[in-house]
Amino acid sequence: MRNRIQRFVCAALAVGWLSSATTALADEVKLLNVSYDVTREFYQDYNKAFAAYWKQKTGDTVIISLSNGGSSKQAQSVVNGLEADVVTMNQPLDIDILNTQGHLILANWADRLPHHSVPYTSTIVFVVRKGNPKKIRNWDDLVRPDVSLVIPNPKTSGNGRYSYLGGWGYALKKSNGDEKQAREFVTKLFANVPVLDTGGRGATTTFADDGIGDVLLTFENEAALIQKDFPGQFEVVLPPISILAENPVAWVDQNVRRHHTEAIARAYLEYLYSDEGQELAAQHFFRPVDATILSRYSTRYKPVELFTVDDIAGSWEKAQQTHFSDGGIFDQIYQQ
Repeated sequence: MRNRIQRFVCAALAVGWLSSATTALADEVKLLNVSYDVTREFYQDYNKAFAAYWKQKTGDTVIISLSNGGSSKQAQSVVNGLEADVVTMNQPLDIDILNTQGHLILANWADRLPHHSVPYTSTIVFVVRKGNPKKIRNWDDLVRPDVSLVIPNPKTSGNGRYSYLGGWGYALKKSNGDEKQAREFVTKLFANVPVLDTGGRGATTTFADDGIGDVLLTFENEAALIQKDFPGQFEVVLPPISILAENPVAWVDQNVRRHHTEAIARAYLEYLYSDEGQELAAQHFFRPVDATILSRYSTRYKPVELFTVDDIAGSWEKAQQTHFSDGGIFDQIYQQ
């Protein structure tokens, strides 16, 4: 009897030791995703999905923190020392400066993931109040003197840059490439903007909560969220032509080496291209790059003619220098 009890106690102790050892072997890893203003809800869901996937695959627990703000402002924060493991921005320019200014990332970052490190895209749409009282249909309607617009600041917000370049590109195409007419168009456009918020979510608050403006220019996913949060109060107008918003992602080389998180940071971004990651993007009104998954949402994503920044400005670098650098075209027209 005593021997049986001793064997039972030893076995129980052994099981307890193995359980403790297994727990000790299962690591807890922390990641910081620094992102732009209107990805909060998407990455809240995505982070849960990735954490469950990683736990099942490796046994490790990953705790993912999320920082949101105007895309360009966020990028500058990383350059200035915000310890991002990954960045998920809405324009390549805001990742490029991590190389050119911060020396935190390799120059070829865009070649490390599929589709030039762009797992999903968006475009600029117009959010109007119920019934569309100003009868907004296209970009020309936005420069009428009776229309008030809400657009975030192109100097601090990728949302604002895409809105500005959407107007510029529309005017270029309408005028067969006449830059003088394009400049006159965006001058009229921003003359109708009474306040410049620093980011897209701030612009939403100004428009939806504070009741300022007739039209909000914003990304497709943010427009859908406004309709969800304010049922029956707003409508979304998809203009027949708009700008393609490419949303690139990257791990931050210097930071992940210091944090010993390079493998998980890369896996976190690669998972955006998985079926589950692409489905989540589509459900949050981002356009997935996977054509099969995108086709499942054909009723949600209406056809629209999309032009790129390269089409109308040559490159993001040229767009930045010409339009958004200190003393550039935006500064000149806004000071007027």
